[in-house]
Amino acid sequence: MAASVPTQPAIGFPAEGRCSYYVEKKKRFCRMVVAAGKRFCGEHAGAAEEENTRKRILCPLDPKHTVYEDQLAKHLKKCNSREKPKPDFFIQDINAGLTDETEIPEQLVPISSLSEEQLENLIKKLKKASKGLNSTLKDHIMSHPALSDALSDPKNGDSAIKHLKQQASILGNIEKLKLLGPRRCFVEFGAGKGKLSHWVDIALKDAEKVHFILVEKVTTRFKVDGKHRKKNSVFERLQIDIQHLCLNKIPVLREGKLPVVGIGKHLCGVATDLALRCLVETYAASYEERNEEPLAKRIKNDKTEKEINTLTKEGSEKNVPEKWTPVAGIVIALCCHHRCDWRHYVGKEYFRALGLGAVEFHYFQRMSSWATCGRQKASLESSDITTKRKNDDSEEHDGGECSITEESTDNLPGLLTVEEKKKIGRLCKLLIDQGRIQYLEQKGFNPALQYYTDPLVSLENVLLTALPIHSSLPETTT
Repeated sequence: MAASVPTQPAIGFPAEGRCSYYVEKKKRFCRMVVAAGKRFCGEHAGAAEEENTRKRILCPLDPKHTVYEDQLAKHLKKCNSREKPKPDFFIQDINAGLTDETEIPEQLVPISSLSEEQLENLIKKLKKASKGLNSTLKDHIMSHPALSDALSDPKNGDSAIKHLKQQASILGNIEKLKLLGPRRCFVEFGAGKGKLSHWVDIALKDAEKVHFILVEKVTTRFKVDGKHRKKNSVFERLQIDIQHLCLNKIPVLREGKLPVVGIGKHLCGVATDLALRCLVETYAASYEERNEEPLAKRIKNDKTEKEINTLTKEGSEKNVPEKWTPVAGIVIALCCHHRCDWRHYVGKEYFRALGLGAVEFHYFQRMSSWATCGRQKASLESSDITTKRKNDDSEEHDGGECSITEESTDNLPGLLTVEEKKKIGRLCKLLIDQGRIQYLEQKGFNPALQYYTDPLVSLENVLLTALPIHSSLPETTT
């Protein structure tokens, strides 16, 4: 459909060689480059009188852009939204978890529509289930010299400093766990622009044989991984949903057998569960199935014979069988529990043991948003909270906002105070995270939760870490 040229502003002109179409919504001219002798780009060519003879239609693959009707067939062959061949490491729903149709709840009413008695019963169940859990985590707020210059650079504004502080603390925790070293692969889930991997690479300096795999399901602008040119580290970006990612099909991991360190900064709700299952089930389990034990060879390369004998002796004294896992560790900053999903949740067994199920999980995950929405109106319910993950070009989540539909506090049965709501929200988060802790323990890991940054920096300030109980990584220094 041909568009008419909108009224242009009284001041301002399009940049030289750029489209003359004024985008009313953005209050500026289109910045696309135009062909020689033309005033408008292909997208807005219909706005020009001389172009009105050719009709533009919405692309059937992606209605966000248009195409000339007489060139539709040609466009569909090269459109960026066309179905592309799936890579070997794409296996449909491999990390999704099992579907139990009997547990999928029917249409549930919003929290604001619950009666006072129903809400009270939910809160009683929450408090009973979380009784005995330590709601006050240890502070592991750290830093790392790799970010010292950036943190003291006056050119970085408040927002940049806030993210740098979080990245510095995550990096400090990675180093404290002795995961920051050579001959390993860092897999950053929900990588976005790739800044966390960027700082890990800076901290590693010239460490040998370091590989970075950046996993992000959407196209991301202003990526920083493309700027790295160090000979000892390799960056590989995978555009794929974690739900379908099979790590052992990635050539560098299949052939190089590098220990994997899973990392993430503000990995939204369900994406955390998918990442955990991706690491400790579909990847680690693959080595057990093939009975591959590359432990001895790796240790010999990194340790002296005396150290090897000491490790063997210690293992014998503790009567612990030698078991190697290709996952060296996990360090993930948690985020957005209201975006969790029962099907994908790794802590189902934990919930069931407490007498809880899909219905309780449904409401607890929504009430978890109260923990980070206390500074605003209560954010209570959403009609489309399912498996939505981070899907924009912005910086990582700040944690100070809730992205689900807000309702008035007056609609809430019992009129809970803001402080009561925040306390309930924190309990919901803790209970959901405790299910993840138990899951990792059952998979042979030693997990922990800690505060990694001040709540004034980010309200989403909890870091999940895990090391395999039988760790084979050598101690490293950078």
